[in-house]
Amino acid sequence: MSDDIFGSARDFLLREGRLLERRLFATLFEGASADGVVDSLRGYQNPDGGFGHGLEPDKRCPASLPIDVETAFQTLVTAGSPAGGQMVSRACDWLATVAAPDGLVPLSLPVMEGYPRAGHWSDWTYAPGLNPTAGLAGLLHRMGVEHPWLTRATEGCWAELEKGFPKDAHAMSETMVFLEHVPDRDRAESAAERVGAWLPELSWYRADPADPGYGVTPLHLAPTPESHWRRLFPDDVIEGHLDRLTKDRQPDGGWAITWEPPGAAATLEYRGVETLRALQVLTAYGRCEG
Repeated sequence: MSDDIFGSARDFLLREGRLLERRLFATLFEGASADGVVDSLRGYQNPDGGFGHGLEPDKRCPASLPIDVETAFQTLVTAGSPAGGQMVSRACDWLATVAAPDGLVPLSLPVMEGYPRAGHWSDWTYAPGLNPTAGLAGLLHRMGVEHPWLTRATEGCWAELEKGFPKDAHAMSETMVFLEHVPDRDRAESAAERVGAWLPELSWYRADPADPGYGVTPLHLAPTPESHWRRLFPDDVIEGHLDRLTKDRQPDGGWAITWEPPGAAATLEYRGVETLRALQVLTAYGRCEG
């Protein structure tokens, strides 16, 4: 396996990645305009304003789903795009149509059942909650968006957090996006003081870098040295997970995934997503040079 982490990962993305990750790579590392990323996202947006068509690759449903909307927002934020305005507002209009009265939305909807999907995409994803509403709201606040649904969802998230933090690392990671960007900073920082002590209690939190299994790691929560939540993790923990991430690179230059997508195409698509994420993290922490 080549020791050129960046070069071999780039070759993997060019060879196996879908257009969206290739355009995002070009924006992040080669100076390309974020407009190319926005153009790629347009193919995933439906006439109703939502996103679908397997934007999150683990389900192949063409209909709009909240998880695909969140993936679109994450992509726009990563690309630093100022060009997603109407695209984002249309997606917010759609979110309002599937939200509960308190503004919370589910990860997915029963319409996905008619299409191939990974086994973990089942009926538990139909319940509105902090996952994904808190992440969606946090991303929109980060982008400076104003929308009636966002106002309602923000209050809904605060109401949920008044009951306590979630017990699942995925929902907690969404909550952390919300707490980082929600405008009420005094309230957010008060809640943030309890996050570090709560992390070890979470299911699917992978604190041990020696564990090669699936889970949310400190590098998901603090993907750069400047991350808002980097302060929660000792240097040796971060270094251990960086070592693990480096070790997990495959002979083809990309990163593997630790779950079973619905097919070969979805597997390669998600490997592209994870390879680009690994490259961003390792570059940010000085483990490879782009």
